Amino acid sequence: MKARWARALAAGLMALAAVGLTACGNDDEPGGGGAEVKGAITVFAAASLTGAFTTIGADFEAAHPGTEVTFNFAGSSALATQIGQGAPADVFASAAPANMATVKDAGGVEGEPVTFVKNQLVIAVPKGNPKGITGLADLVKPDVKVALCAEQVPCGAAAKKALEAAAVDLTPVTFEQDVKSALSKVTLGEVDAALVYRTDAKAATSDVDGIEFGESAGAVNEYPIAVLKDAPNKTTAQAFVDYVLSEAAETVLTGAGFQAP
Repeated sequence: MKARWARALAAGLMALAAVGLTACGNDDEPGGGGAEVKGAITVFAAASLTGAFTTIGADFEAAHPGTEVTFNFAGSSALATQIGQGAPADVFASAAPANMATVKDAGGVEGEPVTFVKNQLVIAVPKGNPKGITGLADLVKPDVKVALCAEQVPCGAAAKKALEAAAVDLTPVTFEQDVKSALSKVTLGEVDAALVYRTDAKAATSDVDGIEFGESAGAVNEYPIAVLKDAPNKTTAQAFVDYVLSEAAETVLTGAGFQAP
């Protein structure tokens, strides 16, 4: 009888130990503390991230069954304003630190934002470059119509910095609220050129050529990402941020033309 009781006690202790080990192992799961990664999240992301993040979102959902990622792509300044006005969101990925700082300074960020990629400008022109544009100086020619992003948008701030570095005083025919809108002016034939991110020109290679220019190296944009303080689903939001910082996501981002931080 005593032997049988001893065997039963030993089995019980082993079972408890196994449960303890399982619980400890869950601390390494995304989100930490054994919390389950599931449910829906909303990611506010810069318009220039549209292609890469759409792929990354699908990959994240495949890696975490039971999750759903919804994106709101727009200019970073507009997204920062929406977050400040209480728009429900879990993650913010900005195309510049300044817009992230706006949200952080208002107490809207959980923890510290992390830079995950960089991006540079190119001059987008119609396929074949009919105006023969080779640099920023060509954009001020009388017969060249140019689109720029608005200055409060990261691509607009970068364009202003590059133009000042080149001592080029350019008056565009339109200021657009995000880089996708500026690029569309070229693809629709409404302008002869636009200053856009290298990644956007690369994604539209069937319609445009991207002309590199030296001054863009002095106007590189860093992209920070962070979980938001009022995120409805912080566990899955943090898991998504962790995934964006992973090698798998970096492969997608660099493949789209982004630079590693």
